[in-house]
Amino acid sequence: MKIGSIELGETPLFLSPMEDVTYKPFRHICKQHGADVMYTEFVSSEALIREVDKTRQKMELFEADRPIAIQVYGSNIDSMVRAAIAAEEFQPDFIDINYGCPMKKIVNKGAGSGMLQDLDKMQKMTAEIVKAVSLPVTAKTRLGWDDDSLVIQEVAERLQDVGIAALAIHGRTRKQLYTGEADWNRIAEVKNNPRINIPIIGNGDINGPEKALACLKQSGVDGLMVGRGSIGRPWIFNEIKHYFKTGQLLPPPTVAEVVHRLRDQLQQSIDWKANERSAILMMRRHFAKFFPGLPDFRTHRIKLLQAVELTDLQQILNEIVEHYGHLRVDYTNVSLK
Repeated sequence: MKIGSIELGETPLFLSPMEDVTYKPFRHICKQHGADVMYTEFVSSEALIREVDKTRQKMELFEADRPIAIQVYGSNIDSMVRAAIAAEEFQPDFIDINYGCPMKKIVNKGAGSGMLQDLDKMQKMTAEIVKAVSLPVTAKTRLGWDDDSLVIQEVAERLQDVGIAALAIHGRTRKQLYTGEADWNRIAEVKNNPRINIPIIGNGDINGPEKALACLKQSGVDGLMVGRGSIGRPWIFNEIKHYFKTGQLLPPPTVAEVVHRLRDQLQQSIDWKANERSAILMMRRHFAKFFPGLPDFRTHRIKLLQAVELTDLQQILNEIVEHYGHLRVDYTNVSLK
């Protein structure tokens, strides 16, 4: 698979762009554990062109990230073009347009998956961005606004016609948010559309190697994108690759191994933020996902989510190793909800 001139190999694994998740330390951990392609957190076009410091920090890129895209969202065509030009200055490998975010605060402004209600504007915006930048432009979207407007085939054709280099599809409508199951048959229909010749990347519900292979066989997509399944399990990419190569599942990590990896992510977050408390708060979403299925673990999880001092957090992790260190963490029935 290629995006522009970027060779990504066969069935590359993409880390999905996620707000407050795919910041630099998490990207680095996922890259260490087999992710092939990265995205920044999604960036507001309006904030970017106003040079909001927090927004520009999201676009700090590092060689270990590559290949990586900066993803931008917005509803104003001129602002989106200016944002794409500004993003290009940070030298990503490609620019990605967010036509898929279902969050109410974004959709209500006509951005993200809100654009699925105005395909003419979506096509025009994409065309203007492609013309304005020299880097490849990709997009990420959903099947449609709701079950009565499953427009993904038309979206794929329109965006390909104006020059996007690849399309990532989350197999849900905007109305579904993250409920129900992702529809990989709809993604397969786009991949098998004889008019489509750009790479198609499938996204939705990949929570382990066996699910990844099933989705790949069902859809025939060029690449797979993992989102929520990587939170608390950033090594999922290596697990998938090993399964694809050997047909064998890697043994689940022990609690002691998970704690070691969690400490690594935590320390990288502290180094990046240069503020222990901010880094710990940033990590809370990850803490909630790191130890699924352990017996009588609720008290320890609450402590993890309430800690604000590094010394307290390290003590809690020591206690977890002491109580559970020999057990293996079973991700078999983990819900992505």
